Amino acid sequence: MQAVMEKAQILTEALPYIKEYHGKTVVIKYGGAAMQRKDLKEVIATDIVLMKYVGINPVIVHGGGPEVSRYMKILGKEVKFINGLRVTDSEAIDIVKMVLIGKINKEIVSLINHHGKLSVGISGDDGNLIVAKKKQIGDVDLGYVGEVTKINRKVLDNLINDDFIPVVATIGAGEDGMSYNINADKVAGEIAAALNADKIIFLTDVDGLYEDFEDKGSLISELKLANCEYKLAEKKVNQGMTPKVEGCITALKAGVKRAHILNGTIPHALLLEVFTDKGIGTMISET
Repeated sequence: MQAVMEKAQILTEALPYIKEYHGKTVVIKYGGAAMQRKDLKEVIATDIVLMKYVGINPVIVHGGGPEVSRYMKILGKEVKFINGLRVTDSEAIDIVKMVLIGKINKEIVSLINHHGKLSVGISGDDGNLIVAKKKQIGDVDLGYVGEVTKINRKVLDNLINDDFIPVVATIGAGEDGMSYNINADKVAGEIAAALNADKIIFLTDVDGLYEDFEDKGSLISELKLANCEYKLAEKKVNQGMTPKVEGCITALKAGVKRAHILNGTIPHALLLEVFTDKGIGTMISET
């Protein structure tokens, strides 16, 4: 009986959050170990389905860098990064598209659709969802690496209005007719901004932002946008978290209410963040 009462308490605690987020859009950047471990993949998919069934509109954005690197090595292609960005020549962009669109995207869609006809996978090439241009870093030529110039939200609006969960692979369509590989954290921020999402959630492999990354007791639970921008400008953000923080800032400046950075290896991290008053990870808000 005690176990039953505890379950009832959990449902009661979730009710105000279900009411608050019903009909709202939540962008989820899916990455890290949560995307690579089979047990975590299934948990994340179940959490996303539950969010959908209680009336939230989740939009999933994913990359897949480690898997791309693995396939490049299998195919005998050199893996090379400059300033954290993958050098992507004409052969590499074909591999990137094969892995992101043909493999990872379809796996995520399949896991979600195991629970019903709920999800549709798309890439930024589809309907010119993500319009991109070649990314320039001084005189360095990164090849087919891009940055977002526009999000055509109508593509996502149509899917959401038809009651689907969009799963977006972060390949952009250039006005030159070429495809571009784009950082998934940056794309997630741009999509959240374009959709006027209620919140954006980044799933990663650490618990959130830290005052000192080496001191795991210095986790920052809440952070204001201005302080976040200051930390980024002063290079007080761990390098691996920089694109996630930039994605958060892009979203918040466009009117998204809250941005969250969570440890996706924690079972049901999404549900804990959205439906309980405990909160985990780092929350960033404008005020």
